[in-house]
Amino acid sequence: MVSADRVLCRTPTEGKQPCRIERWKFDAVSAAILQVVPRDADGIEAREIPDLVRQQLTQDERKRLGSVGWYTTTVRLELEVAGKLHRLRGRGPVRVSRRRPSKATR
Repeated sequence: MVSADRVLCRTPTEGKQPCRIERWKFDAVSAAILQVVPRDADGIEAREIPDLVRQQLTQDERKRLGSVGWYTTTVRLELEVAGKLHRLRGRGPVRVSRRRPSKATR
């Protein structure tokens, strides 16, 4: 059971265990991710997201959060599992978008 002040963050990788993070951390990072990830078909490289999230957070949030990169990846994966972000297919670096890819690009 997950307490009200923690959020269970899953991963799309089969066999990986979910982790629980504090709700305020999840809320702050997920809001920042959803703000910086575009809705267009090209999306954004996943490795670019932590720096953009860092810019969206206040200095106090960054200090209290700890590793922005780790929390960004953890929350991004949960948002993928929840269907709020979509991983784009293709070679090269992982790209994500807020727009569901068309069947032709899946």
